[in-house]
Amino acid sequence: MRKRAFWFLTLAVLVAIFSGCSSRPDGGEASSSGNGETGSGKVGSGKAKTTLSMMVNISDESLTKAYREIVDGFTKENPDISVNLQFDSNGYENTMKVKMAANDLPDIFDTHGWAKIRYGEYLADLRDEPWVSQLTDTIRDVVTDKDGKVYVLVLTEAKDGMLYNADMLEKYGIEVPQTYDELMAAAEKIKKESGGQTTPFYLSGIDDYMIGQYLDQFANPLLITAKNNEADALLGGTFDWTHITPLAQSLLTLKEKGLVNEDVLTAKNSDLPASFAAGKTTFALVGPAFMDSVHAIEPNMKIGIMPLPSMVAGDEPTFAGGERNTLGVWKDSKHLDEAKKLLQYFAKPDNMAKLSNVSKNPPGLKDIKTNHELTPYYEKYADIRVFPYFDRVYLPNGMWDVLCKNGTELLAGRMTPEQFSESMKTEVERLSKK
Repeated sequence: MRKRAFWFLTLAVLVAIFSGCSSRPDGGEASSSGNGETGSGKVGSGKAKTTLSMMVNISDESLTKAYREIVDGFTKENPDISVNLQFDSNGYENTMKVKMAANDLPDIFDTHGWAKIRYGEYLADLRDEPWVSQLTDTIRDVVTDKDGKVYVLVLTEAKDGMLYNADMLEKYGIEVPQTYDELMAAAEKIKKESGGQTTPFYLSGIDDYMIGQYLDQFANPLLITAKNNEADALLGGTFDWTHITPLAQSLLTLKEKGLVNEDVLTAKNSDLPASFAAGKTTFALVGPAFMDSVHAIEPNMKIGIMPLPSMVAGDEPTFAGGERNTLGVWKDSKHLDEAKKLLQYFAKPDNMAKLSNVSKNPPGLKDIKTNHELTPYYEKYADIRVFPYFDRVYLPNGMWDVLCKNGTELLAGRMTPEQFSESMKTEVERLSKK
């Protein structure tokens, strides 16, 4: 078995070496821009044409269209450069792992939240680029290290809280919850006054990342955002894992009180937009692109975004955040200057605004004027603190899957909150040794 695994790995690396960055990622979609050419060629002047390879981890159709339009605009202004643009979402991480192992990456690629930790050694330093001074205060430190290296251009940043049915909160006279207790009180009121027609929360055991998302996002309010917090203990390896038991209990309580969909273990993420549009769900722990799916069904529904309520007395609501859509440059690219030029084009205010308006995420650069449904909310909550996703800072690589699976086991009744905490401790210790 070991020999077979070795040969499969060897074959994967060889495929990556020979196919290079023009290979289509699993489940992805490829397109090329620049005079219709997909490879190096000649332009009318006889000058050799440069082709940049570019790989992006997105699947949303409206967002891929925006990327194409920006790339097309760039190649029209720079006819000596073409761009082989590839989109992927399902197989992106595995594709990039193979390419990193072969040290053969695209000239430009999306770091999907892991610019410093996972891709840092493969990325060129962008500190001298003209857009760097415009990085927002909430994203600058996320993509800059202690030595001043800037890893990526952040096109949009994440400010994740909870999307909610604003019409429903108004209908039941509910103010946006500031604390977790207020959130639970709001949920129980909605369920009662709707006659049980609305189940406030929706999670999926089939797409268990939704369960992981709940645990990951509320870990910050429980353990990190309060003045007296567990950050140092988590980073220093002295954290008492029984302190995460209330997080597991909060998830289980949703099920016990009937505040999450009854079919949580068999439900699918793809069913959430219809449930939300029908008024059967109030709160959603998903990204803003979800709104388009809801509005395709119910165009007039008003959807808002709220920060995550605090879970510790005396604390304030916060957002979970970090990178959303990014572009970095491979440090060993043969076309560094051309790649940086493309990033400069993406950083133009009009292009940044286009990506923000389509994705409904805040732009990663300052002074970008946006106009989409969530713009008033981001302006309202401009001073709310933003903390990096819990797992990206405080958990070793591999713990995301543990978080998702343990949460599902908890809801299935195969694990208690105390066993959840013990498993987290065991798995963190195991994965930290790798």
